[in-house]
Amino acid sequence: MVLQQYDWLFIIGFFIISILIGVITSKTASKSFKDFFLSGRNMPWWLLGISMVATTFSADTPNLVTDIVRQNGISGNWVWWAFLLTGMLTVFVYAKLWRRSEVLTDLEFYELRYSGKEAAFLRGFRALYLGVFFNVMIMATVSLAAIKIGGVMLGISPIQTIFWASLVTVIYSSLGGLKGVMITDFFQFIIAMIGAVWAAYIAVNLPEVGGLSKLLVHENVIGKLNFLPDFSNWETLVPLLILPLAVQWWSVWYPGAEPGGGGYIAQRMLSAKNEKSAVAATFMFNVMHYALRPWPWILVGLASLIVFPDIASLQAAFPDIDPGVVKNDLAYPAMLTFLPAGLLGLVIASLIAAYMSTISTHLNWGASYVVNDFYKRFLKPDASEKELVMIGRISTVILMILAGFLALMLSNALQAFNILLQIGAGTGLLFILRWFWWRVNAWSEIAAMVVSFFMALYLELVHVNLGFEAIDTHWKLLIGVGVTSLAWIIVAFVTPPATMEVMKNFVKKINPGGPGWRHVEKEMGRTDEEIDSAIKKWDVPRGILAMMLGVILVYSALFATGFWIYGNTIPAMALSAIVIISAFILGRMVKRISFQ
Repeated sequence: MVLQQYDWLFIIGFFIISILIGVITSKTASKSFKDFFLSGRNMPWWLLGISMVATTFSADTPNLVTDIVRQNGISGNWVWWAFLLTGMLTVFVYAKLWRRSEVLTDLEFYELRYSGKEAAFLRGFRALYLGVFFNVMIMATVSLAAIKIGGVMLGISPIQTIFWASLVTVIYSSLGGLKGVMITDFFQFIIAMIGAVWAAYIAVNLPEVGGLSKLLVHENVIGKLNFLPDFSNWETLVPLLILPLAVQWWSVWYPGAEPGGGGYIAQRMLSAKNEKSAVAATFMFNVMHYALRPWPWILVGLASLIVFPDIASLQAAFPDIDPGVVKNDLAYPAMLTFLPAGLLGLVIASLIAAYMSTISTHLNWGASYVVNDFYKRFLKPDASEKELVMIGRISTVILMILAGFLALMLSNALQAFNILLQIGAGTGLLFILRWFWWRVNAWSEIAAMVVSFFMALYLELVHVNLGFEAIDTHWKLLIGVGVTSLAWIIVAFVTPPATMEVMKNFVKKINPGGPGWRHVEKEMGRTDEEIDSAIKKWDVPRGILAMMLGVILVYSALFATGFWIYGNTIPAMALSAIVIISAFILGRMVKRISFQ
């Protein structure tokens, strides 16, 4: 593939603008490490929302969706669509609690909620476990997609791809801090969406595909179009729909879809001006992430089934690419090779934008853990603001180098997605309940973290090597959730809770409410009548109802779009009407949710 002059203008111009944003925002970011990692807690909700959605629009996301569509059809996307329930619960219950906590990172929460050396250990260990190990693994999966795109579209080696793709990202991320990342996210998201929509239009209208009408009736595609799996086939119904909706969404920790919020989503909420802005930003993110973005990728995935019907055809088309990385997720960049000059540069720039927006956020987020929750907390509490910013910038560079090396060892986006789900299996319920149940303690979190990790290690690597029969991915997930959840609940009852002083301070600051804090509120001197009255006014039930309305709204918008594409006017109009009605009711309900 040969890039023309216009293609290079798009790509080089994009790089220059990204670096300029980092340079312009570097002065503000250098004021203090809080400015570097939280942008002064004064970011507008719309910029925060777009930044969240830009981060989750990574270079590997189109590849992952294409992989899913090719193997399991459109209905296979329920493995990540189900996380909408988690997202909406965060919007209407947890967003305001996070903003109210005023912590710098979500790991700082541990010493706000728990007490003792175990709380300090949990904070320090997870700073390295999540900020370095887990974070590097996620960046590696994103870099894997960049490797495949670079190999297919530009014909360059994995090492060359990683070097050039990460260089600009590291420059503006280390200079501009979170503010630079978010402003660049806004610019990158616009380019990424234009590129995705345009690429889908070209893919659907390729001569081999013949346009949308022929695509939807092609023999390779027609069996992949259902929004729901076949209810008569339990082998697909359980892993693709029942398990994600019944168990996965509340039980699994996954970056960007953490039960109860967390990670870079919490970082954005903590950067908001106030609680209302945190809620509005997170709601905007969930609507755009689940309802607006998937269809361009889905259409490219469907079209690829005609042009490259199997992995053998992909290998034949790209014989110079290592056969070890030729999987179904390679079909997305393979389809982009048909783009004309000029548009090719824009789409490549859009994929680079998707890559950089995700990597830059993970770099800043991971560095915030290293600086605030490890270096400042344990190594040098009296470090100056200038020193902390410098450590943040150094951490940014080191994290990128580690992610690049790991990316060279992976082969498949869906493989990495499943491994990450398994590592987080069973921890989600704890993250939901720790805000509302006094018995949850630091030992509970330690148990959940340790058990989930070793269960993932056993199920993914050890089980088969011992000679046992392989276990399907969905059953491994269910086993991990069950064992981990049971372990941390038992630990919660057999170990002492946080000190009463810490729990009282937590209740005073956060005001989580609900029956789970009755014991602590009695110790605070409140009468049963006062506690019962407060529980009756508790707005979490209203938040859960708002969550369900939000879920209905977004799923209706997602499938209404699909039916409009299919040309099925009646269901499209019916679902569009549900979107409007849900939005109206939800707007009135949100006005009744209390904010501080």
